Amino acid sequence: MLTINVAVLLAVIVVLRLRRRTEARSRVDEKLTVVIVLALGVLIAPTGVGEGIANILGQLATGVTQASR
Repeated sequence: MLTINVAVLLAVIVVLRLRRRTEARSRVDEKLTVVIVLALGVLIAPTGVGEGIANILGQLATGVTQASR
């Protein structure tokens, strides 16, 4: 039996949608891409990968705020 991880499937869809030229996108198409990316974020967030990404982004934000002082 083939098992498809929904997060991986959404990541592939996002990559394929973002490869298209900007001029070829409508507002509805852009909104759909945003919804898909948000759904992907919700699926990735509770995983170890999502926590690692959040940790890295938090450290980056801390570094940027300390550098601007």
